[in-house]
Order: sequence, then C-alpha cells, then structure tokens
Amino acid sequence: MSGGQAAEPETNNKGVALLIAVLALMLAFSEMGGSNAEREAQAHNLEASNLWAFFQAKTIRRTTVQVASEQVEAQLITITDQAQRDVLQKRVVDWKRTAERYETEPETGEGRRELMARAKAAEQKRDEYKARNEVFEVSSAVLQIAIVLCSAMIITGIAALVWVAGGLGAIAFALMSIATLAPNLVHYIF
Repeated sequence: MSGGQAAEPETNNKGVALLIAVLALMLAFSEMGGSNAEREAQAHNLEASNLWAFFQAKTIRRTTVQVASEQVEAQLITITDQAQRDVLQKRVVDWKRTAERYETEPETGEGRRELMARAKAAEQKRDEYKARNEVFEVSSAVLQIAIVLCSAMIITGIAALVWVAGGLGAIAFALMSIATLAPNLVHYIF
C-alpha cells in the first residue's frame, strides 16, 4: 500500500514538471515576441523621426523660396527695364513651381503632403508594435507567476496551485494570441 502512495505524488510531480516545461516554452515565445515587437517599434519610431525631419526641411525650403518669390515680385514694380523684368518674372515663376513641388510631389513621394502621410503611417506602425510589446510583457509576467505557482505546488503539495497556474497559462496564451493578431484590442478591454 505504501508503494502506491509513493507513486502517486511522483506522477503528480511529473505532470507539474510537464506543465512547467510547457509554461517555460510559452514564456520563451512570449519574450521573443516582445523583443521583436520592441525592435520593430524602435525601427518605425526612427523612420517616423526621419520623415518628420525631412518634412521640416522641405517646409523650410518651401518658405525660403516663397519669401524670395514675394520679395522679387514686390521689386518688379520698380524695375523699368523690360529684359530685366522678364528675367525676374521667369525666376518668380520657377520659384513658385519649386514651392508647389515642395508641397506635393506624388511621383517621388517626397513632397510635404506625402512625407506627412508616410510619417503618420510609420507612427501608426510604431504604436501598434508598442502595444504588441506591452501585451507580450503582460503575458510574460503571467507565465512567470504560473511557473512560480507550479514550483510552489511541488514544495507544498497544494493541488489548487496547479489549477491556478494552468488558468494563468491559458490567460497568457490568450494574451499572446491578442498580441500577435490584434494588439490594439487590449486598449479597448482595459
């Protein structure tokens, strides 16, 4: 009879050890997902910063060309030499064309409007990856707690700890799924 009692705790411990292994595997995937999401968030943040800097440079160039154009237009009134007037008017037309090109340049995607749209898209991707990272971090914390509870069950023999750990593992799996498929969903839940 004592042989049967000794086998039962060993079987329970093997099940708990298997649960710990599964939870540790899930933790590894969660940590990897969080790390990848953090790296992607940083990359998109850098992209957005570069695009906004390019946007600012285009704005400065456009303003400079517009001011020069307006100054020359104001001076045209005082110029009586027709040849000189024609040269300056041509220059003003070129500057206005350049200013418009700085505002929008769909062919290259480097006009202010296009740069703004690209920067906002990069910011949106950055925010999505940041949300994904946050969800993976919560998932990792839940998995660590579950592993601790399983370890405590082995020491204390309290079976309820394994059930709680299993439930936490299921919650962590759900969080990992949300992080992968719809990371912004968590902001609506919490």
